Formats: sequence, structure tokens, C-alpha cells
Amino acid sequence: MKQETVIVELSDRSYPIRIGSGGRNHPEYFASAVKDRHCLLVTDSNVFPLYAETIVGTVLNAGASAVDSYTFPAGEESKHLGTILEICRKAAQAGLDRKSVILALGGGVVGDMAGFSAAVYMRGIDFLQIPTTLLAMVDSSVGGKTGVDLPEGKNLVGAFHQPKAVLIDTDFLKTLPRRQNLCGLAEIVKTAAILDADFFARMEANVDRINRMDPAFTADMVKRCCELKASVVARDEREGSLRAILNYGHTYGHAIESASGFTMLHGEAVAVGMRMAAELAVHLGVMRRADADRQAALLRELDLAGDISYDPETVFAALFKDKKTLGGTLRFVFTPETGRAEIRKVESADAKAILERGGNA
Repeated sequence: MKQETVIVELSDRSYPIRIGSGGRNHPEYFASAVKDRHCLLVTDSNVFPLYAETIVGTVLNAGASAVDSYTFPAGEESKHLGTILEICRKAAQAGLDRKSVILALGGGVVGDMAGFSAAVYMRGIDFLQIPTTLLAMVDSSVGGKTGVDLPEGKNLVGAFHQPKAVLIDTDFLKTLPRRQNLCGLAEIVKTAAILDADFFARMEANVDRINRMDPAFTADMVKRCCELKASVVARDEREGSLRAILNYGHTYGHAIESASGFTMLHGEAVAVGMRMAAELAVHLGVMRRADADRQAALLRELDLAGDISYDPETVFAALFKDKKTLGGTLRFVFTPETGRAEIRKVESADAKAILERGGNA
């Protein structure tokens, strides 16, 4: 098995991101984190029938003393404190102690839920991220942001709790629906747009390979995204300044996702949010029209430019629940040029104007 390793440098809390095809079948992939330890596998109802048995077998072969499991209904609707309580109760009933490990097997919702449960159970135990979606591989599994939604907004309760390792098996993507892969591609475009102009250009030059989910190019994109995010997290673990640029497209995106009742997937909403943020940047004179059109063109070529219907007032109200908003003042991530990002305060009237124009400047 060919394996690439990216290190998230956080002093004594540094951890590896291991990227390889078929890793879920190799005990050595897991041994250092699970040997002689009681594990709780947390997953959802979509992933459990596909991969839980394989992961449990591999973890036991890696030397885990026992593996219990907890499965919750798939979807954003399960991302609430009630599910966290159930996971923690399952951990207690199974006899997990402070040396035990929680295994997060699934997409972003599973990673958030398992990670937050690990952060609060016995005041914090270890956990591993085993992402099964492209979005989780390139974004949500890396960096230690965990949490749940409230009726008032997304991810308003949570904790920073870094995993002991992120174990990425790109073979999981072979069974992922196209719609889920598109969500991951939205986060990849975001990462390139804010951090790496050369990476963005490589994506533009390889649209056909991306749309075919060419294994080699997909693995290359996963690795590059992990490298870029690891670099940002190492410099700003708790989103005090720099790390907030990773939320490009998320201010409009989270508001639209929430207003849709989560019928839109996260990546779909982020793609729309990036387009709107670029139009807002052009409206404010922060970004050239040619650069905004370039981003829009790549999103369109990757089938990420679908038009949506929404109520501007509902989405506008949801903007103020964004965690970048301070003292009632909206703050947006912009890309003045490809590969560079900055955060600016925005007047509410300008942000609302883009919504009222259907996302067009």
C-alpha cells in the first residue's frame, strides 16, 4: 500500500494525516493509536452497513482490546446535543475510560459528533478521524474543530479537540455518490482559491480528470488540501485570525444551508456562498471581475454552479449568526486575487444587496 503522510505541527500534540489506497484493510495503519485500548466506533446509518465490520476487524487485528459501536441516523438532523449525550452514554455503558479511543468513521457530521463526544467524555479522550467522504478528507477531518448545531444556527456549540491521527483511505470514494463528491470538490476549490494559485491553475487544467474522479489526481488533490490546511492550523489552531480564511464561502453558505432546512448539502451551499462572496467582492471593488468570473467558471465546469431559490430576508437574518460576526458587524472572507485571502468588515446593506440580486453583483 502506497502511503503519503502529512504532519499537523502542533508541538506535543502534532499528529499524522496518513493518505493511501486500501488503508482500512491494513492493521499497521491503526496500531500506534489503538493497541491495547478499548475503542468506540461512532458512525452513521449510511456508513455502518458498508464499512463498520471491516474497520472493527482491522482495529482488532491492530491490537485493540475491544471495539464497541454506536450508530446514529445519517444527516445533519442528527447533529445536536441529544446525539452527543447518547454517544457519551454508550461510551460509559461500554466501560470506556480515559485511555480509550473514539473512532470517527464517516463524513463531516460523524467527525464533528465523534470529536465533540471525545472532547467532553471524561473531560477529553483520544479520537481518530477515518473520513469516508471527499469533503471530510480535504477539510473537516483536519484541524480539530468539532461541534453541533442549535436551532439558532450551525456549529454554535463545540470544542477544539485535535485527533490523534487522520487515516484517509481514498478507496472509500469509489462508493460515494456523485453529489457527495461534488461537495468535496467545492471545498477543494475553496482551498485553492484562498491559498494556492498554482493548485487552482492545475485544477483548471485537469477538469476532465477531476470530473472522472481519476484516482491519481484525486489523491494528489487530497494531499495538497491536507498540506495547506495543516499549515494554517499549525499557525492558528483556534481560529484567532488566519484560520478564519478557511471559511471562504461559508458566511453566505451556512446561512443558505440553514435557511434551506439542510436540504442543501454543506458543499453545495459553500459553492453558492463562494460565488456570492466573489460577487460581493466585485461590488465592493475588492476583486476584479475577471477573477470572479474565473472562479465561477471552474465551479461551473465542476457542476457546482446550480441556481437556487431562497428568501433573501431569511438568509440575511441568518448571516448574523455566523461566528465571524463581531458586535453585530458582518465580516466576510474575500479573495482579492487567486491564492490569497483576507477578511473585511462589510456593511449589512451591501451583503443584503447581493442576496436581493440573486447572487449577482
